[in-house]
Amino acid sequence: MRRPTLVLLAALAAPAFAQSTWEIDPAHSNVQFGVRHLMISTVHGKFTTFTATATGDENDPAHAGVQASIDVASIDTGDEKRDAHLKSPDFFDAEKYPTITFKSTKVEAAGDRRFKVHGDLTMHGVTKPVVLDVEATPEVKGMRGETRAGARATTKVNRKDFGISWSKSMDGGGVVVGDDVEVTIDVEAVKK
Repeated sequence: MRRPTLVLLAALAAPAFAQSTWEIDPAHSNVQFGVRHLMISTVHGKFTTFTATATGDENDPAHAGVQASIDVASIDTGDEKRDAHLKSPDFFDAEKYPTITFKSTKVEAAGDRRFKVHGDLTMHGVTKPVVLDVEATPEVKGMRGETRAGARATTKVNRKDFGISWSKSMDGGGVVVGDDVEVTIDVEAVKK
Protein backbone atom coordinates (compact mmCIF):
# COMPACT_ATOMS: atom_id res chain seq x y z
CA MET A 1 0.00 0.00 0.00
CA ARG A 2 1.34 3.43 -0.91
CA ARG A 3 0.75 6.27 1.49
CA PRO A 4 1.98 9.89 1.67
CA THR A 5 5.25 10.84 3.28
CA LEU A 6 7.18 14.02 3.17
CA VAL A 7 4.74 15.61 0.82
CA LEU A 8 1.96 15.37 3.33
CA LEU A 9 3.77 18.22 5.01
CA ALA A 10 2.95 20.19 1.91
CA ALA A 11 -0.65 19.46 2.69
CA LEU A 12 -0.04 20.74 6.18
CA ALA A 13 1.21 24.00 4.91
CA ALA A 14 -1.87 24.53 2.79
CA PRO A 15 -4.77 26.12 4.66
CA ALA A 16 -7.13 23.81 2.74
CA PHE A 17 -5.64 20.77 4.53
CA ALA A 18 -4.95 22.13 8.00
CA GLN A 19 -8.01 21.54 10.23
CA SER A 20 -9.59 18.73 8.24
CA THR A 21 -8.89 15.01 7.94
CA TRP A 22 -7.57 13.96 4.55
CA GLU A 23 -6.99 10.51 3.10
CA ILE A 24 -4.24 10.15 0.53
CA ASP A 25 -5.12 8.82 -2.90
CA PRO A 26 -2.23 6.33 -3.40
CA ALA A 27 -2.81 6.14 -7.14
CA HIS A 28 -1.96 9.83 -7.40
CA SER A 29 0.79 10.26 -4.76
CA ASN A 30 4.51 9.46 -4.93
CA VAL A 31 8.01 10.08 -3.57
CA GLN A 32 10.62 10.35 -6.34
CA PHE A 33 14.32 11.14 -6.59
CA GLY A 34 16.95 11.73 -9.26
CA VAL A 35 20.75 11.46 -9.13
CA ARG A 36 23.43 11.88 -11.81
CA HIS A 37 25.01 8.73 -13.29
CA LEU A 38 28.45 8.88 -14.96
CA MET A 39 27.92 12.66 -14.98
CA ILE A 40 25.98 12.34 -18.26
CA SER A 41 22.45 11.29 -17.31
CA THR A 42 20.04 11.29 -14.38
CA VAL A 43 18.73 8.04 -12.91
CA HIS A 44 15.26 8.37 -11.40
CA GLY A 45 13.68 6.24 -8.74
CA LYS A 46 10.92 6.19 -6.18
CA PHE A 47 9.92 4.72 -2.84
CA THR A 48 6.65 2.82 -2.94
CA THR A 49 5.91 2.44 0.79
CA PHE A 50 5.65 5.47 3.06
CA THR A 51 3.48 6.86 5.87
CA ALA A 52 2.87 10.25 7.47
CA THR A 53 0.84 12.06 10.08
CA ALA A 54 0.02 15.74 9.95
CA THR A 55 -1.41 18.40 12.28
CA GLY A 56 -2.14 22.04 11.65
CA ASP A 57 -4.01 25.24 12.32
CA GLU A 58 -6.10 26.46 9.40
CA ASN A 59 -5.52 30.10 10.30
CA ASP A 60 -1.83 29.78 11.17
CA PRO A 61 0.28 27.51 8.92
CA ALA A 62 3.31 28.36 11.05
CA HIS A 63 1.95 25.94 13.66
CA ALA A 64 1.58 23.06 11.19
CA GLY A 65 3.60 19.91 11.70
CA VAL A 66 4.36 16.58 10.05
CA GLN A 67 6.11 13.33 10.80
CA ALA A 68 6.86 10.96 7.93
CA SER A 69 8.55 7.62 7.38
CA ILE A 70 9.78 5.90 4.21
CA ASP A 71 10.48 2.17 3.95
CA VAL A 72 13.98 2.04 2.41
CA ALA A 73 13.43 -1.51 1.11
CA SER A 74 10.63 -0.18 -1.12
CA ILE A 75 13.13 1.64 -3.38
CA ASP A 76 12.38 1.13 -7.07
CA THR A 77 14.59 2.43 -9.89
CA GLY A 78 13.25 0.03 -12.50
CA ASP A 79 16.33 -2.21 -12.28
CA GLU A 80 16.37 -5.05 -9.71
CA LYS A 81 20.18 -5.35 -9.65
CA ARG A 82 20.60 -1.59 -9.02
CA ASP A 83 17.85 -1.65 -6.38
CA ALA A 84 19.64 -4.50 -4.56
CA HIS A 85 22.88 -2.48 -4.63
CA LEU A 86 21.10 0.61 -3.28
CA LYS A 87 19.69 -1.47 -0.38
CA SER A 88 23.15 -2.86 0.41
CA PRO A 89 25.71 -1.44 2.91
CA ASP A 90 27.32 0.45 -0.03
CA PHE A 91 24.35 2.84 -0.02
CA PHE A 92 21.27 2.83 2.25
CA ASP A 93 22.11 -0.34 4.22
CA ALA A 94 18.38 -1.09 4.45
CA GLU A 95 18.86 -3.94 6.91
CA LYS A 96 20.62 -1.70 9.45
CA TYR A 97 18.71 1.52 8.63
CA PRO A 98 15.25 0.40 7.40
CA THR A 99 13.57 3.82 7.40
CA ILE A 100 14.08 7.40 6.30
CA THR A 101 12.19 9.84 8.53
CA PHE A 102 11.24 13.50 8.43
CA LYS A 103 9.93 15.67 11.26
CA SER A 104 9.02 19.28 10.53
CA THR A 105 10.28 22.04 12.81
CA LYS A 106 8.86 25.19 11.17
CA VAL A 107 6.58 26.25 8.30
CA GLU A 108 6.98 29.65 6.61
CA ALA A 109 4.72 31.27 4.02
CA ALA A 110 6.60 31.92 0.78
CA GLY A 111 3.92 33.37 -1.49
CA ASP A 112 0.49 32.38 -2.75
CA ARG A 113 0.03 28.71 -1.75
CA ARG A 114 3.81 28.38 -1.41
CA PHE A 115 5.62 27.45 1.77
CA LYS A 116 9.07 26.64 3.13
CA VAL A 117 8.82 23.61 5.38
CA HIS A 118 11.88 23.20 7.60
CA GLY A 119 12.56 19.90 9.31
CA ASP A 120 14.95 17.18 10.36
CA LEU A 121 15.64 14.42 7.84
CA THR A 122 17.12 11.20 9.21
CA MET A 123 18.68 8.82 6.71
CA HIS A 124 21.34 6.14 7.14
CA GLY A 125 21.41 6.93 10.88
CA VAL A 126 22.30 10.62 10.33
CA THR A 127 19.96 13.55 11.03
CA LYS A 128 20.35 16.85 9.14
CA PRO A 129 18.11 19.89 8.67
CA VAL A 130 16.42 20.26 5.28
CA VAL A 131 13.99 22.73 3.73
CA LEU A 132 11.20 21.62 1.43
CA ASP A 133 9.78 24.06 -1.11
CA VAL A 134 6.05 23.37 -1.16
CA GLU A 135 3.37 24.42 -3.59
CA ALA A 136 -0.20 23.54 -2.60
CA THR A 137 -3.26 23.41 -4.85
CA PRO A 138 -6.73 24.71 -4.05
CA GLU A 139 -9.54 22.30 -3.22
CA VAL A 140 -11.54 20.91 -6.17
CA LYS A 141 -14.55 18.64 -6.56
CA GLY A 142 -13.68 15.18 -7.89
CA MET A 143 -15.58 12.98 -10.32
CA ARG A 144 -17.81 11.60 -7.53
CA GLY A 145 -18.39 14.94 -5.78
CA GLU A 146 -15.62 14.40 -3.22
CA THR A 147 -13.30 17.25 -2.21
CA ARG A 148 -9.68 16.85 -3.32
CA ALA A 149 -6.50 18.88 -2.93
CA GLY A 150 -2.85 18.33 -3.68
CA ALA A 151 0.66 19.57 -3.12
CA ARG A 152 4.19 19.23 -4.49
CA ALA A 153 7.35 19.45 -2.39
CA THR A 154 10.91 19.62 -3.72
CA THR A 155 14.34 19.68 -2.13
CA LYS A 156 17.93 18.73 -2.85
CA VAL A 157 20.16 16.82 -0.44
CA ASN A 158 23.79 15.75 -0.61
CA ARG A 159 23.87 12.00 0.04
CA LYS A 160 27.39 12.22 1.50
CA ASP A 161 26.04 14.46 4.30
CA PHE A 162 24.14 11.34 5.42
CA GLY A 163 27.10 8.96 5.19
CA ILE A 164 26.01 7.49 1.86
CA SER A 165 29.29 7.91 0.04
CA TRP A 166 29.85 4.93 -2.31
CA SER A 167 31.04 5.86 -5.79
CA LYS A 168 33.95 5.23 -8.10
CA SER A 169 36.12 7.69 -9.99
CA MET A 170 36.10 7.48 -13.78
CA ASP A 171 39.31 7.38 -15.80
CA GLY A 172 38.42 10.56 -17.71
CA GLY A 173 37.36 12.44 -14.57
CA GLY A 174 34.07 12.58 -12.74
CA VAL A 175 32.35 9.90 -10.70
CA VAL A 176 29.89 7.06 -11.27
CA VAL A 177 27.24 8.46 -8.88
CA GLY A 178 26.63 12.16 -8.23
CA ASP A 179 26.46 13.57 -4.71
CA ASP A 180 23.31 15.71 -5.03
CA VAL A 181 19.93 13.99 -4.96
CA GLU A 182 16.86 15.89 -6.16
CA VAL A 183 13.68 14.89 -4.34
CA THR A 184 10.15 15.52 -5.64
CA ILE A 185 7.06 14.55 -3.67
CA ASP A 186 3.54 14.78 -5.04
CA VAL A 187 0.37 14.11 -3.09
CA GLU A 188 -3.33 14.12 -3.86
CA ALA A 189 -5.72 13.74 -0.97
CA VAL A 190 -9.45 13.29 -0.45
CA LYS A 191 -11.27 15.13 2.34
CA LYS A 192 -12.97 12.72 4.78
